[in-house]
Parts: sequence; C-alpha cells; structure tokens
Amino acid sequence: MLSRIDQSPLYRVANPRSIVFFGGSNKIESMGTNILMSLLGMGFDGPVFPVHPKEKNVQGLTAYASVLDLPVTPDLAVMVLPTASVNPTMEQCGRMGIRQVVVVSGGFKEVGGEGPTLEYEMVEICRRHGITLIGPNCLGVANPHHKLNTTFLPFEGRPGFIGLASQSGSFITQMFNYMARHHLGFSTAFSVGNSACIDIVDCLDYLGACPHTRVITLYIEGLTRGRAFVETARAISPQKPIVALYVGGSQAGRKAGSSHTGAMAGPDRLYDGIFRQAGIIRASNLTELFDFAWVLGTQPKPRSRGVVLQTHSGGPGAVAADALGRTGLTLPDLSVQTLEALQPYVPHTGSVANPVDLTFSKNPMDFFSAIPKVLLEDKNVAMLMIYFLIPLPVIRRALSQMGVAPEHLESEADQMVAEYARAFSQLHLQARKPMVGYTWRGLEERFAQLLMENGVPLFPEPERAARALAALVRYHEWRKGINADSVTR
Repeated sequence: MLSRIDQSPLYRVANPRSIVFFGGSNKIESMGTNILMSLLGMGFDGPVFPVHPKEKNVQGLTAYASVLDLPVTPDLAVMVLPTASVNPTMEQCGRMGIRQVVVVSGGFKEVGGEGPTLEYEMVEICRRHGITLIGPNCLGVANPHHKLNTTFLPFEGRPGFIGLASQSGSFITQMFNYMARHHLGFSTAFSVGNSACIDIVDCLDYLGACPHTRVITLYIEGLTRGRAFVETARAISPQKPIVALYVGGSQAGRKAGSSHTGAMAGPDRLYDGIFRQAGIIRASNLTELFDFAWVLGTQPKPRSRGVVLQTHSGGPGAVAADALGRTGLTLPDLSVQTLEALQPYVPHTGSVANPVDLTFSKNPMDFFSAIPKVLLEDKNVAMLMIYFLIPLPVIRRALSQMGVAPEHLESEADQMVAEYARAFSQLHLQARKPMVGYTWRGLEERFAQLLMENGVPLFPEPERAARALAALVRYHEWRKGINADSVTR
C-alpha cells in the first residue's frame, strides 16, 4: 500500500499539468473530437496541445503537425487514433519524453488476429521508454477534483468521494448523470480497458492513497494478477471500504468480457473466495455497487445489527421489516426509557413496537427531528431506517385550509419542505449512528433532493436501503475480525 499518492505511477495520469491530444479535429462526428471537447468542457487548467497532420487550429487551440513539434514535453498523451497509427505515435511520445499515455483506440488483444501482436509491440515500446500506459481500448480517466475528463460524455455533477477502477470505460461515462442525480460524485475513476500495462491492482493502489477517496468501487470482468490483487486490497480494506461487481461468473458474462477487453474470467465461487480474503464487499449488480458505496462512504460504524424502523404507515413498515430480516439485520425491542420518551409524540392510534408506526403526528416537524432523535438514543438501536412520504399536494392543501393565499402556496410549501429536510439533515450530520431513508415518491422531488444534497442516503425502495445497511454491517464485522486476529497473533 502506498504511503503517498504521488508515489503511484498513475499520479500524473490522473493529475497531469499539460496534455497532448491525438485524434481531435474540427469534425463533430469524430470520437476523438468529442473526447477532446469533454476534456476542454471540464475546464482543465493546464495547456492542451492537439496534434493534427493538416489542421492548424483544432477546437480553438493551436494544433501541431507532430508531437515532436511541441514547445514543451506534456505530462500526458491521449490517443484516439486508428489502430495502425498508435504504436508509431507511441514511439514518438517516448522519444519526446512523455511518460504517461492513455490509448482509447481499440483493435488490439480484444479482437484477436494481429491485435495481440500489436498490443505486445505497444507494451515493448512503453517498457523501453518507461511509459505508464492506460489501455488500450479504454476511456482513460476522470478526476473531477483536477478538472480532468478523457471520456466521451461531458462531465455532470460535482467532485465526490467514490473511486472507481473499471474494465469498462462506459461505466465511467454513463454513471456521471446517475451520480449527479444522487448528489454523489467520483473522486477519480479509471477505465483500464485491456490492461496492457496498468491494471485494476495499480488503480487500487492509487485510490487507496487518494485523499479524496473514501470508498473504492471495482467493475471486474476478470483478473490476471490474483495474488497481487488480494494482497493490495487486503492492505487497503481496513482503511477504506472496497465494493466490487464481478460479471464473469456466468457463461454469458465470461463470453462478453472476453470479447470486450480480452479478460480472463473464472467461476463465481472463486471470486467469492478472493473477495472474502481481501475484505471486499461484493455487489450483485451496478445499482448495488453504488448503493453500497453511498452508505459505506457516508455512514458511521454500526455497533450491532439492530435497526429501528420509523414510519407513519403500517404497510411500508412491514415491507421494510421483511427486507431487513432477509439481509440478516434485526429489529430489536425498544428500551423502557425510549418508550416513555416517545409518549408525547405518538398518538393513541400509533404503535411503539419496532417498526415505530406513528400513523399521524400533531406536529409534523417531530417526525423529522424529535422522534428520530429519541430512537437514536436507544441503547438497543444501532441504525435508523425511516420511511418518507412528503407529498406537496397535501402540504398545499393544508396551507390553503390554514388561510395561505393561493399566490403564496407554492413558496410556503417549498419553505416547509425545506425546513423538514434541514431538520433531518442536521440530525443526520450530528448522529453517531447510521441513518438512511426510503420512499416510493420520486427522488427528483424537492424534499428528496435536499436530503441527498446534504449527504443523507435515500433509496427508492426499502430493499435497497436494507441491503446497503447490511453491506455496511458486513464490512465493519470483517474489520472487527481482522483486528481480533491481529490481537490474537
């Protein structure tokens, strides 16, 4: 495990001071042009030097006929070139003194034929010149904290805390919008493609030392350095959670991975064992990958498996209780002190069993502040899961009955929703126990967006919330076991 991030060969790949770009032009239909526009649109602070054999100006930048004509030696080269042009250009970059290269171009190991030979020649060029190579057949890197994006799609959202190492480039780009909608973001995301020189193990090393990364996610189609992977991940896991999605366990997954990046996959049980040894939490799908990362990166360590459920409707509470039970989490009885403290807030129609079903509360603000605060103070409770139902039409109707003028209904309702969200977000910020929410309302609604903007994990169904809490528990139970082993030794 690296002690400093600048010890990683990927440091100047993810944090370049200057870039030379091959394959950009003034033709919008070109993939290279689109990637160059993504790079420029991100607002990269350093100089960018397009290389083009004919154009004197590319996307408003002075273009150069050859890399050897550049006025300085850039930190990073990005290539979106025809397959046959990659190796000669790589040789020129090596002669120029460029030591970091991203090769987006495909047509190598993953396609067979002469592709493996061309990839072998590329690796030899890199070794001869000491080049750190990402790719080929990849989309490179997105580091929002450094305003760097070498992928096809424009960046959306904000810098975040989730690191990603992926054998699929598209999962980096296609997650931009998904992450933004949940008010999440990447710290740094790597697409390794064929992993000719740099693979997921190297990315793990980098992300383990990255100060912006709180949790690491992996998309894996197959591993070639199994022992190094386990050793690296096991060194990082006690400090940072790692969540992995492996898709090579089925026959269809193995076939797709092999044709996609030339990855060598193995049976599911083998990867289950690898992940257990390394302390990695396995996700069963892409949604879980980021659900787990969301909770692992934002919530404190739970003291036990006990969850208290807060709701104002029996059905949503029962469904959530069932979901929690299926993950191995429990719903403990509340203490006598908690039951007494709840009395002023719970109507006679409510239930103070776990789930705590309020049915109705005279002061709606209590649902978002006073009641969850009481529940969190219970010694039997390790985590809180809460059901939210904040329909604006009902709030407008209530305000109208209270005499609010029609022209003020929208602003008054919005202010009330903001106050509810602010109260719960403040409690979440101060709490020393994990807190997550679920709702069947749209996550695009104002209340949901305010919660997520303030770091509260909110899920569109209780099953996802339950599985994410269970992943949090599994991770910390693994850490506890590691610490116990070290003490025993």
